[in-house]
Amino acid sequence: MKAENEQRTGLIYGFGAYGLWGLVPLFWPLLKPSGAVEILAHRMVWSLAAVGLALVATRRWGWIRALLAEPRKLGLTALAAAVISVNWGLYIWAVNNGRVVEASLGYFINPLVTIAIGVFVLGERLRRAQWAAVAIGAAAVVVLAVGYGRPPYISLVLAFSFATYGLLKKKINLHGLDSLAAETALLFPPALGYLLWLAAQGRSTFAAEGAGHAALLAATGLVTAIPLVLFGAAAIRVPLSTLGLLQYLAPVFQFGLGVLYFHEAMPPERWAGFALVWAALALLTWDALRTARRSRAALAATVAATAGAVPAPAAPETPAREPA
Repeated sequence: MKAENEQRTGLIYGFGAYGLWGLVPLFWPLLKPSGAVEILAHRMVWSLAAVGLALVATRRWGWIRALLAEPRKLGLTALAAAVISVNWGLYIWAVNNGRVVEASLGYFINPLVTIAIGVFVLGERLRRAQWAAVAIGAAAVVVLAVGYGRPPYISLVLAFSFATYGLLKKKINLHGLDSLAAETALLFPPALGYLLWLAAQGRSTFAAEGAGHAALLAATGLVTAIPLVLFGAAAIRVPLSTLGLLQYLAPVFQFGLGVLYFHEAMPPERWAGFALVWAALALLTWDALRTARRSRAALAATVAATAGAVPAPAAPETPAREPA
């Protein structure tokens, strides 16, 4: 019963994390007239403040000395920080320039790009269904390139940057909160320097647009930290296969907002391209669930065979009851 309650709680946290990530396109337009780079800089500065408070609350400090003692891991963390800053900045720019649908496509094709990186960078071997999904995804990009009259650069950069970020995080192997704290600490000095330069040039919107605008810019730290905390709470309570399915919630919400709320154009060729992407993801999901089911069945059979090979202990004899 306790395990079921934990999984139910984990699902709630997971829906909360991916739901917030999916609804974040509603937030970035509120920060206009700030430009994408200024918003990104505020996000870096205020994210460090938010994760700093979380570290104080959880008293997680031991990882800092260990990270500083490993120059290679520190370098990979700096590279991860640079990559995620590209991802964040481009996504903010895309949303505030009417490209929400194209941005959502980046996160739809991200699992396919991650698989491709696993093959070409890590030398992983794919199953036939995974090869088919990657091929369908590549065909979708071609169809969308024809529809847009150009390759979907925003989608591709978002997908490749996030997949690269995931690869770096795997190599760094730090707790999610610790990793974000390290990355934002490395991004803090250039971000703060840029904001101070904007203020010196009289181009900062932080104070010029009033207290409400300043509060919204400061809230970028919470917008970054809260979904991550929810995701971390979900990750320890539900299976990874469930998290893998939940990850599609965010681009689904983003796509829906782009079409229904922001009224972005969706001509037939774009629908065709998105349909191919969704077909590839459906094939990928089916293959992952089938493989997980087979693995569980094989594990159960192994356990049963092992248990059958060991003689069961003899039941102790019941002592005769003495007459009353």
